Amino acid sequence: MGQLNAGIVPVTPFQQNCTILFDMDDKHGVVVDPGGDIDKVLAVLKDNAISAGAIWITHGHIDHAGGAMELKEALGVEIIGPHEADKSLLDNLENQGRRYGIAGARDCVPDRFLTEGETVSFGGHVFEVLHCPGHAPGHVVYYNRAAKFAHVGDVLFRGSVGRTDLPGGDHAALIASIKDKLLPLGDDIGFICGHGPGGRFGEERRTNPFLV
Repeated sequence: MGQLNAGIVPVTPFQQNCTILFDMDDKHGVVVDPGGDIDKVLAVLKDNAISAGAIWITHGHIDHAGGAMELKEALGVEIIGPHEADKSLLDNLENQGRRYGIAGARDCVPDRFLTEGETVSFGGHVFEVLHCPGHAPGHVVYYNRAAKFAHVGDVLFRGSVGRTDLPGGDHAALIASIKDKLLPLGDDIGFICGHGPGGRFGEERRTNPFLV
């Protein structure tokens, strides 16, 4: 097993961080949150000789899941996640697309929903699943304990937190998810988020105005 690595492909007008997690040795991995611009995602996989064995979804918003079915068909792989509480969002991605002017979005049917405490993996890289509602009811975070790394989707950002004014949003639940589930993992945990630059939990614990 080689080192865990990550590449980011900004997709959709929302510039969502579609993330390719992969092993540096065998170049096998997964695609997290393919919200759209699937031709671009496929080109990055091909140009870097990375094989993706699954699609992982953090939550059911269009910029994270709108292109999942197209990528599933292109790669012949399963869609895993999020938590089933986001099924109603995933069932209405085409409507979301029309509302936000994103062409090509399709309703998403995961092959498997996830629950708190499960693990998902590729190669020897194991990620624990944390159910972190607030931004979306079924939002999950993928945490790799060995690499001290988490993909937090839209739960936490550098200097900010996920918005909670969308359907199913709950600000109190979001802050609880961050303070009760993410920050206790440790200040040294690095994270990639759904938009913009990532960071470390310790810096957010100390300086994020929504958490101090």
